[in-house]
Amino acid sequence: MRQMWRRNGLALVTLGLFLAFLLVQSVTGNREYNEDQREHGEETVGYLEYLGTGHFKESVFENWESEFLQMGGFVLLTIFLRQRGSPESKKVTGKEDVDSEPDPDRPGAPAPVRRGGLALALYRNSLSIVLLLLFAVSFVLHAVGGAEEYGEEQAAHGQPRPSVLEYMTTSRFWFESMQNWQSEFLAVGSLVVLSIVLRQQGSPESKPVDHPRYETGSE
Repeated sequence: MRQMWRRNGLALVTLGLFLAFLLVQSVTGNREYNEDQREHGEETVGYLEYLGTGHFKESVFENWESEFLQMGGFVLLTIFLRQRGSPESKKVTGKEDVDSEPDPDRPGAPAPVRRGGLALALYRNSLSIVLLLLFAVSFVLHAVGGAEEYGEEQAAHGQPRPSVLEYMTTSRFWFESMQNWQSEFLAVGSLVVLSIVLRQQGSPESKPVDHPRYETGSE
């Protein structure tokens, strides 16, 4: 157990925090949803029933969508773009290890590298592909959940429920998306710029404390 914790502590803690925050979100969301239901003379729902509502699905996937967009976009942007002095960037000039061609003869090389062809083509871009696929799935699920929630509001006012595609043409859907997209890129941009002059000893997201301001990279 001690070895597993030492090797996987970062993943275990972040997963634990994710589950804890998701639980709190669902409990408080259920309460908020029921308060709104009572205000409009509608029936309240139990916790498990609430997890199937558009209110919960929309709130969850709206945020997942922006997170995966940020991560996938940042992975791709760092291939081509540089920021002098930031540990989040490759060096301004020259190539680095991540730019080198995969060597199938390297000891311990993953199977797709040894196999080559299509397997290698997919594997060498697999991080950005999966992140952007997760963004696409979350984007669709946000639209589905949002359409359900918006449809309930429309029905309460005697208006027809929109389809998912109709909901995606509303300003509400894009307002929900953009309020998260802009904040995600503000956060990652802040990390890129602030890490030029600020330090956090012990963090791989920071340069060593005694390294010069305009030295790009963490080593």
